[in-house]
Amino acid sequence: MSEPHFRFLDSINYPEDLRRCEVQDLRKICAEVREFLVDCVSKTGGHFGAGLGAVELAVALHYVFDTPKDKLIWDTGHQAYPHKILTGRKDRMHTMRQLYGLSGFLKRTESEYDAFGAGHASTAISASLGIATARDFAGHDYKVVAIVGDGSLTGGMAYEAMNNAGLLKKDLIVVLNDNGMVSLSSVRPSLWSFHNYFSEVLTHPTYNKFKANVWELTGKLDTFGDRLRSVAQKFEKGVKAVVTPGMLFEALGFRYFGPFNGHNVIKLVEIFRHVRDLKGPILIHVRTTKGKGYPPAEKEATRLHGVTPFDKITGLTQKKPDEKPALTTVFGKALVEICRQNPRVVGITAAMPDGTGLNILQEEMPERFFDVGIAEQHAVTFAAGLATEGYIPVVAVYSTFLQRAFDQVVHDCAIQNLPVVFVLDRGGLVGADGATHHGALDLAYLRCIQGMVVMAPKDEQELRDMVYTAVQYRKGPIALRYPRGSGLGVPVREGFRELEIGKAETVRNGKDIAILAIGNMVSNAVEAATILAEQGIEAEVVNMRFVKPIDDETIRSVALRMACLLTVEDNVVQGGFGSAVLESLNRQGFNNVAAKIHGLPDQFVDHGTPNELHRMLKLDPRGIAEVAGELLASRKNKPALELISS
Repeated sequence: MSEPHFRFLDSINYPEDLRRCEVQDLRKICAEVREFLVDCVSKTGGHFGAGLGAVELAVALHYVFDTPKDKLIWDTGHQAYPHKILTGRKDRMHTMRQLYGLSGFLKRTESEYDAFGAGHASTAISASLGIATARDFAGHDYKVVAIVGDGSLTGGMAYEAMNNAGLLKKDLIVVLNDNGMVSLSSVRPSLWSFHNYFSEVLTHPTYNKFKANVWELTGKLDTFGDRLRSVAQKFEKGVKAVVTPGMLFEALGFRYFGPFNGHNVIKLVEIFRHVRDLKGPILIHVRTTKGKGYPPAEKEATRLHGVTPFDKITGLTQKKPDEKPALTTVFGKALVEICRQNPRVVGITAAMPDGTGLNILQEEMPERFFDVGIAEQHAVTFAAGLATEGYIPVVAVYSTFLQRAFDQVVHDCAIQNLPVVFVLDRGGLVGADGATHHGALDLAYLRCIQGMVVMAPKDEQELRDMVYTAVQYRKGPIALRYPRGSGLGVPVREGFRELEIGKAETVRNGKDIAILAIGNMVSNAVEAATILAEQGIEAEVVNMRFVKPIDDETIRSVALRMACLLTVEDNVVQGGFGSAVLESLNRQGFNNVAAKIHGLPDQFVDHGTPNELHRMLKLDPRGIAEVAGELLASRKNKPALELISS
């Protein structure tokens, strides 16, 4: 995909090509990589700002280290687009995050240069330590480098890994890519206490006045002044050792170097060459700018963190005039309304206020909003503590990220029967981010927790009512999940209606087959029923609303009238919504119903648009109609009980 005007990048396909270049040419190479990245992502969409800020890092690391023999482990992966450009994938960057195209994260099956795959944060140091330990077991001599964003250091797992690395004293290099943006918040992106402390001290007027005065005085004293300057520099380094995060890293057993300008590629090469053969755990602290080199991304780092295709001149995305409201926004506005009504409701998120809709609460009622950083475990137990004192914490988190706090949901909330509200955004198939971000497991991993209530809305009005219902519920933990994207465009009334816990609703009557659906699959099931009607099949569609407790009464009513029953969900079929329906049938002694579970398969689903993936998995209206038709046909030939899963 590279254009002929790239003087250097056209001939760089792999790191060995880069290493044949002169070091003085690296600045121009970085400029070309940055221009290429802007051109690609403006057409495909994807993670953007973090990669722009890591261009010099990627170039310097591949220039100094003998990759892929030496292992680079990029934390999260969204900062690694320049790494992909330099490692044999330049000509496929136009397929980024598209069906059958390149992944938006690191992926071991995609390239030998991707030493460890990751879409979640704070994993790189742990993985790197494991790789370094395996290297030593095998008697090999390659280098291991973890590249970690400062946001990832808000997660406890990073410190667990550093503590262990300091004890094991393995040869390991950690590069801290500090761009000062630890939360995806357009309101307050810098939440890391260490970062704030470091920035405040080194920019404090007293400190800088002292430094300037010493420099001015010693400049007038010739040779003696040079000696004084040398002493002053040593003193300054001593001050930095006390006031910077270096003190913490040294205490954990790392040798600390920095902070350095992460956009001076020549200096980075010098630093990496210097530390490459040092022994023991090393931490190199570099300061970078998210969105570097592209003014719109530097100015609006949160908005341009992850993007859909945009105008590369302005950085703006063309908005569709008839676009329906985002469900994230529907939730965020509903929570603000509820907080105004109830002074005991608070919102909690793990570095994703804009992504979960809590940015609206952050702006409107900042005292009722908490961003704990990339620390989902802490977020849940923090919420549990609030709940013990009569407050109503609403933990807004991506479905896939709550997996990281499963024990806290069980141990700290459910066992103690605390009324913590969990609102899971990105339930089901999220699209371009792929397997690491699909909310494919939540109905199953929440349903198995004793005392947990689990629900999913069919549209934006029901989402509002479920948020209100969850806040009103005081008998224990309660969760709701909704998909990424927009609502259906249904009219939204003022106020809220409390739903009866565990009660379903029939949205279409029929007599031949019942389709029991949950969440966003309800609208697809209704459309499927219309398709079946054209074939002379009358399908009843039930919006089950609750996965737990399941509505036994409605299931009984359906089973008494129908010979075939199809459940539909965008969750893995093992242990999910369909399993709950089969358990209900079993409890109630039904043995004459052909029941089929239709949902996500027992394999990780790759990236693609939700529509493409639903179509592939027959979870779109036409696919659901086809599966229902096949079930009816099989029933005619096999009148005995069938329990079938997709």
